[in-house]
Amino acid sequence: MKEKSTFFKGIKDGLPICFGYLSVAFAFGIYALSSGLSAFQALLISATNVTSAGQLAAVPIMVGGGTLIEMAASQFIINLRYALMSVSLSQKFDTSFKLHNKFIIGFVVTDEVFAVASSHEGDVDKKYMYGLILTPYIGWSAGTILGAVAGNVLPEVVISALGIAIFAMFIAIVIPVAREDYKTLICVIIAVVLSLAFHFVPFLKQVPSGFVVIICAVAASAVAALLFPISENKKEGTP
Repeated sequence: MKEKSTFFKGIKDGLPICFGYLSVAFAFGIYALSSGLSAFQALLISATNVTSAGQLAAVPIMVGGGTLIEMAASQFIINLRYALMSVSLSQKFDTSFKLHNKFIIGFVVTDEVFAVASSHEGDVDKKYMYGLILTPYIGWSAGTILGAVAGNVLPEVVISALGIAIFAMFIAIVIPVAREDYKTLICVIIAVVLSLAFHFVPFLKQVPSGFVVIICAVAASAVAALLFPISENKKEGTP
């Protein structure tokens, strides 16, 4: 009875994430369709990835005929944080978790799922985690197919407008943090300048889009790490 109740508790805790994902995934569905992918392809991407940033970076590589190396490298760098989240989250798992449970749950460990599970009081069992990832996964997939289907019936001007909604979402995430932390702002500026260089400089325009994402992300992070290293005291939590 306890396991059943924790499963439904997980579903309840995951519902706000589900509703949030509906709108974001809807925008991705529109974007994928406007980029030349079919509704089924858009759904397949979301159902097998569950990563907004990774999927957004993957679409130009796909439609541009990029290589598997570009795809693998870009996804590895963009989604590396999920591996770190999963390692951290595993410390809260109770003894009910087996290896296959960890693999399944790790597939849907997103920023929001990680935040909710990490803030859960005490250890979490596998039933709770299955409930927690179920509704966000459904919301992400359902939002994608709804957006893709809507892209087939909405006017072209509406599709074009909604196609940039997912980019607006990422801007909305970055801007508040950048306004409060100048270090983050400098890192963002470096990434933007590099991205513009690859778009406008003639010989840089020849670099495939997948590698552009990798270069900009790694270069901006590396420069920021060199300019603003984290002291050992701060790593250990010492004031």
